[in-house]
Parts: sequence; structure tokens; C-alpha cells
Amino acid sequence: MQKNITNLKQLIRAGRGLIPASTVILNGTLVNVMSSEIYKADVAIYEDTIVAIGDVQDYTGPETKTIDASGKYLVPGLIDGHIHSECSKLSITSFAKAVVPCGTTSIVSGLDEYISVSGLEGLKEVFEEINASPLKVFWGAPYRTPYTFPQSTVAFNFNKEVHAKVQQWPECFGVWETVREYVQEEDEETLGAIEQAFKNRLPVFGCAPMARGKDLNGYLCAGVRLDHESYDHEEVVEKMRNGMHMVIRESSVTHFLKENIRAVTEVNPAFARRVSFCTDDVTATDVIEKGHVDNLVRLAIAEGVAPLTAIQMATINSAEAYRIDHLVGSISPGKIADILLVDSPETFHVNAVISNGRLVAENSKLNYKLFAPTRSSVLSSELKCAKTTKSDFEYRVDLENGQAKVLAMNVIGPFVRKRRDVILEVEDFIVRPDIEQDVLMVSVLERFGRNGNKSLAFCSGWKLKKGAMASSAAPDDNNIIVMGADAADMSLAVNHLIENGGGQVVVADGKIIEFLSLPVGGIASDLEPEEIAYRETLLTKAANQLGCDLPEPLMYMFFLPITAIPDYAITDVGPVDCIALETFDPILELVKDK
Repeated sequence: MQKNITNLKQLIRAGRGLIPASTVILNGTLVNVMSSEIYKADVAIYEDTIVAIGDVQDYTGPETKTIDASGKYLVPGLIDGHIHSECSKLSITSFAKAVVPCGTTSIVSGLDEYISVSGLEGLKEVFEEINASPLKVFWGAPYRTPYTFPQSTVAFNFNKEVHAKVQQWPECFGVWETVREYVQEEDEETLGAIEQAFKNRLPVFGCAPMARGKDLNGYLCAGVRLDHESYDHEEVVEKMRNGMHMVIRESSVTHFLKENIRAVTEVNPAFARRVSFCTDDVTATDVIEKGHVDNLVRLAIAEGVAPLTAIQMATINSAEAYRIDHLVGSISPGKIADILLVDSPETFHVNAVISNGRLVAENSKLNYKLFAPTRSSVLSSELKCAKTTKSDFEYRVDLENGQAKVLAMNVIGPFVRKRRDVILEVEDFIVRPDIEQDVLMVSVLERFGRNGNKSLAFCSGWKLKKGAMASSAAPDDNNIIVMGADAADMSLAVNHLIENGGGQVVVADGKIIEFLSLPVGGIASDLEPEEIAYRETLLTKAANQLGCDLPEPLMYMFFLPITAIPDYAITDVGPVDCIALETFDPILELVKDK
């Protein structure tokens, strides 16, 4: 994506037809997202750049490769406008194998989970990995790390001084996922990141679930350009009327497209031009079974959006929202040659993918071998924490026997946790979890060797009847999170992760039931997407056998440390009231036996 005088001269000459194209695509029907037209047109590509559309007969030379697109529609490469690829548990290489054949050629990401476990050194290794893949990543520098409030523990703290440096990097295209609470609380690290963005003319990406009225106005006055977090279409309408670009999210656990697209289909069709798509957090299983951004195009069409409009949402709208439309988002001269061959705009099945001017995928598979890089110690998965014992997961109080009134964090969907007051038994100074009342223990353990923090609280909604499950992949800080009905099983689950360098595990009756190793930073794997999908299925089945009926038990669990989600969370510093932005004591009252 870098330009210099030498390659600019070559591109100009190629655009003028003075030197032959590297590749031409013939006999296709162009979906022109710039003019909202669909018509017959050929495309000429020089190396990785589109140089002509229309009649390209004058651009063909003896060495020019030809791609026959007869019966196919030519569509720009799709853009995921906000994604934590790490939450898929796929490394960048494996993630590219999964989504590029679906037509996703660009993503916008903060790569923040990698930063939280390996800092800038690990991030630079990920950049090198990206450069070797067919997937482009438009990186936004995280507004800060950790995102949690109060501040939890991560391996690297991203602050305003770091922003002063990294915003100068060529990889940086903005400030990533600026959470409303930090703006509203006038956090100086966050405001410092925004200050640098203004100096560098970089856009500020937002994260403002349920922001309305005066809170929204204050947030917008900080200069935030777009948002991917709206819980209903009225929220979308208000944000768009106030000038925001809206990124509609349809993740593996938050299915918001059907509701949010109503802003376009029922309120104002003119909103469509500033609506784009993202998947945010997606599992390998969902990508394999449903597709990626291509699936969102099909879902939007099913909700009544015109096919051309849905394609614009997945391409040029996203590029314009993130100010990357000079590079991607359309099939037009001067843009990177990311082009899809699809069956039709209405059904939108991707048959072939051209990325950076090269045919890289056909029939839902990459057409060449893509290998992950050799991993250095920087992205190792060593968990730097001490082994646990059963007592680490027993909630002890100053009451030998009696009852405790506790606040349990009750999950209502993946991104809402509400207060649930429950009476639990106290035996031998320990507050006992109660599977009959669906109350489990949950803990987060700091795993970077910085302070040894351990938290302990109560949660509801998972319905485990026994056992435990744990994960070292847990945004936003990727400390170890463990949940269970039995303290001994919780300890076994955590110790198994420590011994094996991270992953996800389900335990019952003192035995490991299922385990997925995540050797890349303790958060991702270089396994093939199909293998990760298979392991995800086994983990979910194991949790289901313990009584959990949630659609994604481990993903619901590993979202618990995110303090931007109302109303409760838990990090290594303790359970958090996400409204008051402070830790709380889950023991509300102790009553001695009479």
C-alpha cells in the first residue's frame, strides 16, 4: 500500500495503457458501488492495483493473464469494519484462511488482544504475519490498554505517550474502539490519544452502547466518528441523525443486524449510505457454517435491503467511514485490486477471490498453501502465574455457619449482566455455590507475572450442574477466567492451562473433559479453521453435558471481564459495577444460624 516515485510512474503508465496489464478480468458484470450501477465491464490490473474498468482491450499484452468471469458479477472485496480476530482463537494466518475465501479481503482491527499479551514487540510480529497473508488489516491504535475501568492487569499498558509514537507508523489508520466511559470520565490517557489523532488527522473509532441524549452529545464532542455498538434501531437513528457513521454488528453471539437495519428499512432509506457491517467477535464454527461478511450481505438482503445497497454497506460505506476509500472499497482505477466473482447480487455466493491483484481463492478455499510464521518467544503462551489449589476458589467469610446474601452477576444474553440477589449457605466459613439456584463461582487470575491478583465472585445463567471451565483467552485483558460449581475442578482447570501454556478447557469430576490449546500468546492457534471449529464444537458439547444451555458457553464466559458491558463484570482486581465504575463486595449480608 506504500507509494513511491518509481511505482507511481509505473502505475500512471499502466493506467494510460502504455505498459500492459498483469491481469485482465473479462466477460463479467461490474457492480459499481460508486455510481450505484450494474453493467457489463472488464477490469485491468497492474500488479496489485486496478488500472482500468470498461473496455480493456488496449491493456492486454502477450504476458497478460486472463480471468474469465462469464456469468459472474464483479464485486469489491468485503470489509469487516470492526473485529477482534483473536476472539475466533485463530491466528492471523488461520483467520485469513477462513475469511478470505468468503470474500473478506480487509478488516479493521486494533489487534488489541495481541497487544495485551505481547506489547508492541508482539504487534510488530503480527504485522509481518499480515504482510504475508492475503488479508489486509487496517490497524487502529487502541485508545488505551487495558480497556477496563478500574484498570486491570495486562502485559503492556498503551498510553498517550505510546500513541505519540505509534500514530506515526504507516500501519496506523486511526484510534481504535474509544469506549464512552473513558471519554465521559475525561480520562487523560484517552483524551491524550484523541489529541494525537487530531494532530495526525486520524479518525477516532467509537464504542458507545446505549449512548443517548446528553451522553451521546458529550461523546461526539470528543470527535468520535463512528460506532459499532447499538442495541436497537432507535439508538442507530439517534446516532446517525447526530452525524455518526454506523457499523451494524452481527457477531457469533450478538445478533443485532435484524433489529438495527430497521433504521434503514423502516425509518429512513437515506441512512443506508452511512451504514456498514462488522462481526466484532466471531467463531471459527460460524465462519465455516455461515460465512463472514458475505453472510451479513445476505442477511441484510433478507431484511429488505436492496442487493446493491447491501453490497455498498459491505464495501464502500465501510471504506468511507474509516477513511480508507482511497485504497479499498470499490472497483475503480487506482484502488487495490480486491475483487470478488459472485453468482449474483441477490444470492451473493462468492465463487472466487482476487486479493492484491492475485487470484487467491476459489470454491470456498485458498488455492495455495499459506503457512504461519515460526513463532518467537514474544508470542509464546507461557502463563506466568503460580499453580492454584482448591482453597483459591472458596469464598471465605467471617461466619462459621449460616447464610449469605450475595450479588450474583446474572447473564442476560452475552452483552448484558444484571444484578441477582441470592441467599447461599455458609458452611465452615465458606460461602457455597448452589447449582439448584444456578449460582456458580467465577474468578479471574492475573497471568503476566506482574502482581499475582486473584478475584472471586458469583455468577448466574450458565446452569452448570458440576465441574468447571476456564480460558486464557478473555478480552479485554486476557487473564485467566474460570467458572465452576466445584472449587477443586476450578483449580484443576486453571492448573491445566498453566501447565499447557494456555487455551480453553472443560473439567468435571477431577478429569479433563475437553481442551483446546492456544499456543499463540495463550489466545490463538495456527491450526486449520476446520480443526478449530471442530474443537469449539467439542468444548460446547462438554459444557452442555454439564448442564449449560447457552449457545456459546465459553464465549459468554470470557466476555465477563469486559467492563464496558452493563451492568457487572469481573477482572483480576475484583467484581466490577460497570455503572459506578468501581469494584464491589459481592457479599451483601451475613446471617448467623439461630
